[in-house]
Amino acid sequence: MAIDWNKFDKDVDLEALEEDVKEVEENGGGDFPDIPDGEYEVAVEKMEMVTSKKGDPMLSIWFEIVEGEFEGQRIFYNGVMQPHNEKAFGFQTHRNNEMLRALWDCEKDDVEFKGFVDYADLVLDIHEDIDGKFEYLLDKGKNDGGYDTFEIKEVFEVE
Repeated sequence: MAIDWNKFDKDVDLEALEEDVKEVEENGGGDFPDIPDGEYEVAVEKMEMVTSKKGDPMLSIWFEIVEGEFEGQRIFYNGVMQPHNEKAFGFQTHRNNEMLRALWDCEKDDVEFKGFVDYADLVLDIHEDIDGKFEYLLDKGKNDGGYDTFEIKEVFEVE
């Protein structure tokens, strides 16, 4: 059976892809160093809803380290949301909501999940609102299960 590649082409932003390929060519082949646990001053480089490798909805945030030994490197927050997993979905959504609230100066009710279309729009709106205006003190750690944890400790206005 032949694969219908047209459905994939609809999802490709060729201009953005060209920029991404150029950045990799200029800055190296995508070898990302393992960033040790600790506190880092970061800026949000990219924030959007995407799908995970398994096809689940996921909040993706790229934090760029702006100071210190790892300046210019990235820390990736990948908040997978599994609506088919009733036991985990509420926790996953809560964790993503808390991250969004920490990044954005807002009331609790300003960040709510009301469906994936609305949530994806909210994520883009938040990114647009904070882009270039704030930096953060991010504490990257691990939980008892060995999974990465992320906590915004402080917010700094960019001057």
